[in-house]
Amino acid sequence: MADPAVKVTRHGYALADELFQVRGDDLHVGGLSVREIVSQLGSPAYIYDGAVMRRAYRRLAAVLDGFAAIYYSAKANPARGVIRLFIEEGAGVEIASLGEYHAAIAAGAKPEQILFAGPGKRHAELAAVIEGGIGEIHIEGLDEIARLRAIGRPVRASLRINPVPAVQVGAMRMGGKATAFGFDEEDLDAAIAAVAAVPNIELVGIHVYGGTQILDAAALIESWRHAITLAARVARTIGRPLATIDLGGGLGIPYYEGDRPLDLDAVAAAIPDLAASMRSEPLLAGARAVVEPGRFLAGPAGLYVSEINAVKTSRGVRFLVLEGGMNHHLAASGNLGQVIKRNYPVVAPAHMTATPDQPATVVGPLCTPLDTLARDTGLPALAAGDLVAVLQSGAYGLTASPGHFLSHPAPAEALVEDGRIERIAR
Repeated sequence: MADPAVKVTRHGYALADELFQVRGDDLHVGGLSVREIVSQLGSPAYIYDGAVMRRAYRRLAAVLDGFAAIYYSAKANPARGVIRLFIEEGAGVEIASLGEYHAAIAAGAKPEQILFAGPGKRHAELAAVIEGGIGEIHIEGLDEIARLRAIGRPVRASLRINPVPAVQVGAMRMGGKATAFGFDEEDLDAAIAAVAAVPNIELVGIHVYGGTQILDAAALIESWRHAITLAARVARTIGRPLATIDLGGGLGIPYYEGDRPLDLDAVAAAIPDLAASMRSEPLLAGARAVVEPGRFLAGPAGLYVSEINAVKTSRGVRFLVLEGGMNHHLAASGNLGQVIKRNYPVVAPAHMTATPDQPATVVGPLCTPLDTLARDTGLPALAAGDLVAVLQSGAYGLTASPGHFLSHPAPAEALVEDGRIERIAR
């Protein structure tokens, strides 16, 4: 019997219907029902819908057409099949480790299509990517300049700049404060001089990344405008044109009830003015803007699906105990940057027509109360053996989670498209 005090929310169900297909009781992903996919992969499993990824890429590419190139940020989901899909769509790849470099190359990226960003690049990593070929290295500090000098081989590089606080944006601030990322904007002249003193480094651009999980189009546009202003300043200082203006990533997706998606129409409306500001500066007229989204492209396409292992009630609270939890999906547990823990959208993928009016707390099998994937969420009446799916799970899922904690098995992963299941091996 439904509890009349429970507020029925169809947030997850509406999102599932928008992104995928609902046919009868079943949620379909990539042309197959989730329960059919799980019957082949086993439970738990990450399932990625290739068509959803392609739609996200093509929509963003249309907005940025003629203004910026898209580089997929591999940290969001470094599965080779996922990287390959975006390369097929025309993207370059932004990496933050030698492991991601190898994944990008294995997925079919050409070396000149790869940008290497991130703090703390080791000498061996820098040497390896320069030996293998790299489009650009984005320098984050004086130590990296010294390492590139020691390697001694010619390399194209951009300076990563930590912008002033006025342009910090997003749910997680990547700049505008004390940070390990890049050179502070107020120290920019010294950073330019340090690079100029190393003959094997060709300074070709800048990289500005103010924040991540940005849903405010106006804030995103303003951060891009500031990056163009900084690029003009750098170009004038060095007295020659720049080739690259990396505007960063950070484009967000709606996780929680009440979140509004990033308004791409508003972004599109601002593009002509941003492009004109670049063309108006002679030293930037031939520059290429770069945007490096990851979550925005991959996040909506993914589901984390697990079978319910047990159902129990404790002091009036109904718990659904899954076969996997925060060891597979730390972000959904709220322990990856959330201060106030809110629920990711959750559905029962084989009971899509049932009313989600039964309050439940969804937990994993780990020996900690932190292992909670949803708190007092509305789901249908479910039993052991039924499936639960966490949506918006295509980015920062398995590889951002403590997979070895308590030594449970890793989940299966698969890219599904046009009824074909491509298992992902790591």
